[in-house]
Amino acid sequence: MTHPFIVSVVCPDRPGLIAALAECLFDLGANLGDASFSVLGRGAEFTAVCEMPAAVSAAEIDAALRALPEAEGGEVSVRAFAFAPEQDDSGRTTHLIEVGGGDRPGLVARLAEVFQQYGANIVQLNSARSARGGRASYVIRVAAHIPADCGESCLNTVANTAGELGLTCRVDPV
Repeated sequence: MTHPFIVSVVCPDRPGLIAALAECLFDLGANLGDASFSVLGRGAEFTAVCEMPAAVSAAEIDAALRALPEAEGGEVSVRAFAFAPEQDDSGRTTHLIEVGGGDRPGLVARLAEVFQQYGANIVQLNSARSARGGRASYVIRVAAHIPADCGESCLNTVANTAGELGLTCRVDPV
């Protein structure tokens, strides 16, 4: 018998971090489910749903991850995962959307409102801000589940919202 945990590590970004975390979890008997990793500024964040053998406790997982040199100076969180580890249909990505250009305060909120208006689910969202030559740019990448009956309207509204802000928008169906 297994039980799911949600495992999160936030620490300084460094080469080999994912390899060390994944190997540690594997050595404890974990079967990784949905997982994400992102560099956030000079830090990094790894989160995964882990199916663990019944004999492995949250405290054991926590201690093993904290002992890794690659996670030094970071925060570890391990807790029971109260939801089904499998996604339903709204967790299945139907479109990849990228909006980019100059940094615009409120952009994430405006795009999220568009998706909400059409009953679309943001499956994953990544954004990155960079400043080059004194100019800030911003890129948002969204993996979304958009219901088929409103897909065209939703994507047109996303593109129009980006255009109103002087940003580019690219959409790829999955």
